[in-house]
Amino acid sequence: MKIDCSNQHILVTGGTRGIGAAITRTLVECGAYVVAHYNRNEESAQKLKAELGSSIHLIKADLSGAMEVARLFSETLEYFDGRLDGIVNNAGIALSSDIHKNAVEWTDDWLKTMDVNVNAVGLLCKRSVVQFQKQETGGRIVNISSRAAFRGDTADYLAYATSKGAVVSLTKSIARAFGKQNIKAFTVAPGFVRTDMAQQFINQYGEDYALNDIALTKLTEPKDVAPTIAMLMSGLMDHATGTTIDINAGSYVH
Repeated sequence: MKIDCSNQHILVTGGTRGIGAAITRTLVECGAYVVAHYNRNEESAQKLKAELGSSIHLIKADLSGAMEVARLFSETLEYFDGRLDGIVNNAGIALSSDIHKNAVEWTDDWLKTMDVNVNAVGLLCKRSVVQFQKQETGGRIVNISSRAAFRGDTADYLAYATSKGAVVSLTKSIARAFGKQNIKAFTVAPGFVRTDMAQQFINQYGEDYALNDIALTKLTEPKDVAPTIAMLMSGLMDHATGTTIDINAGSYVH
């Protein structure tokens, strides 16, 4: 069986590094055209563009601001000539914020986390649903959450776990509300994945700490997550709409 996403127009946020880059590569391999969003790392974005060529288009945007989120969506739609088949809300931040931190600074960390991980996702889902409603073919949304949404996280990452829990309920609500309009929504909840963002944790706690927390013998790689997203976008799993798929090497089974 071949995962076929031929000629689909898909937006992937945070689509040029880590899990997002693996998702972009896999979708292109399955025949899709991808707008790959990025924020700061120009070098990674251009490297992926050189690798994948005309199958991807880069758009830079800071998702902590609502106007930038709106611009990203508008430019994506313009590039795709008014058609969008799917969106993968992958971009996210995880800020370590000690509970004893100055209240103003801790609140700043909390609000920034919500801006990127919840508000941007909500706005992009809203715009996507409205666009899908205009299309006879509907569309698909995949929101990347985390095992932290279900098992919690460490004390320094209260905001992160909270934001990822919000993503799950958002996705379920979209699936229930708009399924009759041929709009499907899924959550993928990775565990600890070997990415640049995770390297900070590895540096702090050591790789053995992360390995001891999983059931398998090696840490999850971005390439282990990406095929599931392609499968969801292909239409082969439409009757799983509203579901959460765990990809966490057995570190949390719910």
